[in-house]
Amino acid sequence: MCMAALLFSLMNTLVKFLSSELNSLQIVWARTLGHLLFMAALFLPRGGIGILKTSRPGVQLLRSLLQILSTVLYFTALRYMQMAEATSISFLAPLLVTLLAAPMLGEKIEPSRLAIVSLGFVGVIIIVRPGSEVFQWASLLVLGSSACYATYQVLTRKISGTDAAETSAIYSALLGAILTSMVVPFVWTTPTSALQVVMLLSLGVLGGLGHYCVACSMFNAPANIVSPFQYLQLFGAVLLGYLVFDAIPDRYTWIGAALIVATGLYLGWSETKRRPRMA
Repeated sequence: MCMAALLFSLMNTLVKFLSSELNSLQIVWARTLGHLLFMAALFLPRGGIGILKTSRPGVQLLRSLLQILSTVLYFTALRYMQMAEATSISFLAPLLVTLLAAPMLGEKIEPSRLAIVSLGFVGVIIIVRPGSEVFQWASLLVLGSSACYATYQVLTRKISGTDAAETSAIYSALLGAILTSMVVPFVWTTPTSALQVVMLLSLGVLGGLGHYCVACSMFNAPANIVSPFQYLQLFGAVLLGYLVFDAIPDRYTWIGAALIVATGLYLGWSETKRRPRMA
């Protein structure tokens, strides 16, 4: 999960850079199709076409739909928001995983854990406080992206006992690649430099490897234990946002992000104490 966080930080930096000149759907298409082709080239020679066999095709397609929705919403938001603010709000996903794990995975959630999750939502309110530059419609896109991604993570955990991580990694981009390929001709803008082409090609590799790391982490541990480790992405977003875009988060973003991260880490720690050994 830590490796995934680093890869996603690099990918989002490229997305933010490309968003000033290319349509968001075109960027999503490059990221999703590149993800699918890279995963296929990596796993099909070793596992053959049989790697596409799944015991839960409906769940896999739903994961793929949630993944593309999450990506479209987040990449669109990055066009209008700084990376640190968007990343901080997206950290609601691990908290939402805790809430969704109860009805979807049958995991018990105590009142104390609900209280901790509520503190995480307070952190989001601090970041997108009314009257600030962050208080805009793009923030709602990030919230929607977080909800989609949290559900995607829970479903990944749900099928981890029956489908291999390689299978889930390929399916996570399958439906998105098909849908965006149908739309991209209508929003296409030809890249103006070799650098843009290289960046577009890199999105699929970074995203594909990132989601494979997520699938591997979910395969080896409960979702609400490994999810908090993606908070490393905040440090990557702040560092790269400063180095590439000369952007520094304000104090309210730091306070809200700290509250979200603290609640997520506490949930992970309490879950580890509650389950000293993995099932």
